[in-house]
Amino acid sequence: MSTPAPPPDDRNRLRDHFTAPTSEHTKLWSQIWDKAATSSDPWLPWDRLGPNPAFIDTLTKRQDLLGGPIEDPSIQNSVHDRGDLAGQRRRTALVPGCGKGYDVLLLASLGYDAYGLEVSEKAMEAAVRNAAETYDRYKDESAGEGKSDAGGRYTFICGDFFDDAWLVDSALNDKDFKFDLIYDYTFFCALPPELRPKWATRQAGLLAQEGRLVCLEFPLYKDPKIGGPPFGMNAEAYVAHLSRPGEVLKYDEKGYPDGTEEEFVKGRNDEKGLERVERWKAERTHKIGEGTDHVSVWKHVSKTA
Repeated sequence: MSTPAPPPDDRNRLRDHFTAPTSEHTKLWSQIWDKAATSSDPWLPWDRLGPNPAFIDTLTKRQDLLGGPIEDPSIQNSVHDRGDLAGQRRRTALVPGCGKGYDVLLLASLGYDAYGLEVSEKAMEAAVRNAAETYDRYKDESAGEGKSDAGGRYTFICGDFFDDAWLVDSALNDKDFKFDLIYDYTFFCALPPELRPKWATRQAGLLAQEGRLVCLEFPLYKDPKIGGPPFGMNAEAYVAHLSRPGEVLKYDEKGYPDGTEEEFVKGRNDEKGLERVERWKAERTHKIGEGTDHVSVWKHVSKTA
């Protein structure tokens, strides 16, 4: 089955835009959002105008893995002890690189207290505008599926994923805050390969002890040698880095981590690493990933007696 690739012009234009050193990439992402904010025809080639259907299906059909948006009241988190739940607690969710916030609004409509993080002020402003215009539609659709129509809170934050400042300066006000659910779709693949060890360390560090990381693995159809963003991925890239956060890994001549899933799991750092709970091929997803996108769910390594 052939999979549609993004228009060559978009793919080449993105790659050419990010030829500068990695230290410049934050500024380069902001430049795209800055130009989009003043354009009548904004160029945001990753924007699919809504949440990925694979993520909708995961949230609504796989609560056996995620647990749902309402937490056991015995688990305390003062920021989210909400009076509207009679002593129960809403789980918190984080979407790094949230763009216009579609996934954040989806999570909030289903009952999570959801946070979207963007490195660009203009991106955050676009997310806030989109929320004002569309959130009621998300709530109506969620209620129509039999979900909570009360909804959780949504919050958009401007900050660097790898820095603690956004945790302290936002409503969270806690550099050690942990999230019950983290969603990664087009964030991991947007990072240069040299940042992947740091990405894995940060994901594990932000995830609550009983939390879940949901990765929508993309783009699995793309040859890593082409470059990016987005950079071509395979399942082993997720397993390798999340099993061994912070470890600089060897890559083979094809541009993939050098080793098998079994080898990476065998060498897992059980103190810091995450383990994969389940992985499946997405039945529904955006057109660009049809036939190749997979969903994987991760948790902290279970402690044995």
